[in-house]
Amino acid sequence: MIDTAFVSWKAFQPILPEMFLVCIGLFLIGLDLFAPKRRELLPWLTVIGSLAAMIMVAGEKGVTGFGGMILADSYAAFFKVICLLGVILAALMSEHFRRTEGLKQGEYYALMVFSAVGMLFMVSAGDLMVLYLGLELMALSVYCLVGLPRNDGRSAEAAMKYLLMGGFASAILLYGMSIVYGLTGTTNIAAIAEMAAKGDMLRNAALLGGLGFMIAAFCFKVAIAPFHFWTPDVYEGAPTAITAFMSVGPKAAGFAVFGRVLFTGFPQFQADWGTLLAGLALLTMAIGNITALSQTSIKRMLAYSAVAHAGYSLLGVLSGTAEGLSATMSYLLIYGFMNMGAFAILVLLAGPGNRRESLEDYKGLAKTNPLAALLMLVFMFSLTGIPPTAGFIGKFYLLKAALAAGYTKTVIGLVIFSSISAYFYLRVVRYMYMSDPKEEIAIEYTPGISWVLGIALLGVVGIGLLPSSLIGQAATALLGQ
Repeated sequence: MIDTAFVSWKAFQPILPEMFLVCIGLFLIGLDLFAPKRRELLPWLTVIGSLAAMIMVAGEKGVTGFGGMILADSYAAFFKVICLLGVILAALMSEHFRRTEGLKQGEYYALMVFSAVGMLFMVSAGDLMVLYLGLELMALSVYCLVGLPRNDGRSAEAAMKYLLMGGFASAILLYGMSIVYGLTGTTNIAAIAEMAAKGDMLRNAALLGGLGFMIAAFCFKVAIAPFHFWTPDVYEGAPTAITAFMSVGPKAAGFAVFGRVLFTGFPQFQADWGTLLAGLALLTMAIGNITALSQTSIKRMLAYSAVAHAGYSLLGVLSGTAEGLSATMSYLLIYGFMNMGAFAILVLLAGPGNRRESLEDYKGLAKTNPLAALLMLVFMFSLTGIPPTAGFIGKFYLLKAALAAGYTKTVIGLVIFSSISAYFYLRVVRYMYMSDPKEEIAIEYTPGISWVLGIALLGVVGIGLLPSSLIGQAATALLGQ
């Protein structure tokens, strides 16, 4: 007989936002197919649908479903908000970008929504299989988005590289999961912790090896060195709005998985994975910041910047404490605001046939478009970590958590490499304010791009001036209160 409790509506409550977004994605495809003249509604329907899903997420109160495979708790809700915020800002930004680029594909927004569904399943995963399915749904959708401009060779190349390298990383993840399952007999993350706590398991090198393979795959997804090599080419080749989306949503989902698996599944091995992540964090900060120094393309510079910021975010995870994880959660939200704002300026300045991604294109921008230059200055200051912007607050809490956990060398590394980053971030400011204009750039502040810039500016300045509210929300979400 069929278990009526399982098929009841209440059983599907933990995945209600995901189900709703699937319906939104299908509706967007149907609207594009049967009412192509209404395509201008697609970005706004994407925004409305994502906002509605965000409201549903806010109402989640620690619900567990499907035998513990789905954990709709406060921790997941915080990361879901970041992922959905990325969808909203990217959709608003795309309304301007697709107009200048001439992209006509209606599946653009549906793929964005489906990738968000994958992210939401990832951050709610209480089981390794759900985690993997969510990751693949997210990844496959993003692969398609990267290569959507079929006539652009750079996008096609980026999509192919991302697909091949992403498939390799997924294979490594599955291999690690199979080792962990073979040794513990379960794929449930909480049950893995119970099995790993046994005396013989604590000394099992194979279990550590399986965890190592999983960490390597997670590092690929969030661009941790030496698994970052796909990032500059994919970020540069992808449509700018999609690059912005990739830098926020998938990165937040990846770190959510990092925290869930390590803190819930393998807390007994914190000394091992903490030491490993400390080395990876230093390597990532070094490669990201030093390589960014030589970049002449702002988009490629922001790609290496994303690598460096992944290294910063890792400090909170490696600390192994609730304080550290809440600092990472806060920093990822802050990074979403300031990075989305910077990419929105790139989209704003781009024109048909000229994406204006070179530093040379920003010469004298303060004289021709003072508002755009001022906004870019604020976002560059925040990425650098200059007070009173939100970027400074985020780095401060990461430093505090890592220092309290005893990772002094890693903290010193963050300070040094963050200081190095000031050169390439402030170089953009120097070009805008201390050079003569290369050309007169006509800017159109469409409603979508204006909303993105306003929200990003509010986040960067508001959190910088009132940081305690954000940190408190992250801590509350982590404790499940």
